Amino acid sequence: MDRMTETAEAAAAQMDLGLPWQHGFAALGSAFHTELRPTPLPAPYPVCVNRALAAELGLDADLLASREGVEAFTGNLPIDGARPLASVYSGHQFGVWAGQLGDGRAILLGEVPTPAGPQELQLKGSGLTPYSRMGDGRAVLRSSIREFLGSEAMWGLGIPTTRALCVTGSDAPVRREEVETAAVVTRVSPTFVRFGHFEHFSAREQYGELAKLADYVIDRFYPGCRATAKFAGNAHAALLEQVSERTAAMVAQWQAVGFCHGVMNTDNMSILGLTIDYGPFQFLDAFDPGHICNHSDEQGRYAYNKQPNVAYWNLFCLGQALLPLIGDQELALAALESYKTVFPRELEARMGAKLGLADARPEDRELVEAILKLLAKDRVDYTIFWRRLSRHVAGEPADTVRDLFLQREELDAWLARYLQRLGTNGRDAAGELMLRTNPKYVLRNHLGELAIRQAKLKDYSAVQDLLAVVQAPFEEHPGHDDKAGFPPDWASHIEISCSS
Repeated sequence: MDRMTETAEAAAAQMDLGLPWQHGFAALGSAFHTELRPTPLPAPYPVCVNRALAAELGLDADLLASREGVEAFTGNLPIDGARPLASVYSGHQFGVWAGQLGDGRAILLGEVPTPAGPQELQLKGSGLTPYSRMGDGRAVLRSSIREFLGSEAMWGLGIPTTRALCVTGSDAPVRREEVETAAVVTRVSPTFVRFGHFEHFSAREQYGELAKLADYVIDRFYPGCRATAKFAGNAHAALLEQVSERTAAMVAQWQAVGFCHGVMNTDNMSILGLTIDYGPFQFLDAFDPGHICNHSDEQGRYAYNKQPNVAYWNLFCLGQALLPLIGDQELALAALESYKTVFPRELEARMGAKLGLADARPEDRELVEAILKLLAKDRVDYTIFWRRLSRHVAGEPADTVRDLFLQREELDAWLARYLQRLGTNGRDAAGELMLRTNPKYVLRNHLGELAIRQAKLKDYSAVQDLLAVVQAPFEEHPGHDDKAGFPPDWASHIEISCSS
């Protein structure tokens, strides 16, 4: 066979998605990534497809589930126009400098234009890369389904997040605590750049590459940083402030909805303030401010009530990484200071909305603190309480709220103060606001576990059903009330670790 024939056959063995691929991150150069193709998996099959996101990307959802589509999004079949690569970064893990990390099992295909701006597509679980360290480059079906559903649940709640397009599976064995089967989840985000990317080049004193990366991020995502007069026109200080504010707003939303990330390492923090890397995450069941969702987090570093401070600590690490560009420590500290203003303001606004309060008053903080103490004292289910309170304000009897508590006299006293604060004239509007703010459905651990158990039997219907519910969590969804009920007793024994 001559070379021309080989080239023609290689070109034919590609999938054309009809997407106008772009490669902004790849253009940064070889210091930032290694170009390589995914490692094929045997006999892949479709697990789930996010039809809504496929439409946003200009993709045919049926094509994703076709044999050719499954081969392509497993990494077996090259995609025409894609330029697969794995990026390098470093980071702090559980508060300790871990050195070089990188995309150990994720391969970026490139970016595609959408009405919402360019979106990168990344295959997670697609095989070994130069940054896999001691890993195998794979993801398992269990964790891939959790990430697929988790990211879409956050999107449905209106919380900034990466998204998930599809999951494909293979019966290829993958060893974790036990032998599981392999899967690949296709993730979507405007960028997958993390705090750790900046830490990597700063720690190595590669300041030219550090500047190149920072300028790429500013030009693509924060162009206003170049026009600001603040910080004496220092665009890199302005970038740090913008990232601090976005991160503060995101974490405030986490806290308000009762979301625990579980592994807030600096390499798991998005430069765009997006929730990223769904490993041992959890939505709270019984309200426990000190809840630790990650079984691997033996010291409780990433407990629910520690997340706001950890986010600031991570931003401080980012500030240290950017300091060679900012050039002035006082400017860097001033840029970080915005976090301390934005986080409490955003959390106050989120909690006020949960209470149906259209305007903030000084006494509202005490109302919020008082009910959170009561919730913790009686370990009341966090999501169910807020939804029942919403329905009570909207006109239903108070009994459904009171039934959640042992300390009913204390609750009654709080309810009296709260309803007085609402006022009779604003109650209808408050109820409507609360029902739009307090979800009926969140992705509880046991719901994900049940869907995963079915998926292991090659029945993916529960995954698709759950996807439809969590993408619209404020709706009633008749016939799905079981997904909004109390978790079963066995749910408290589910252990989620960093293993995936």
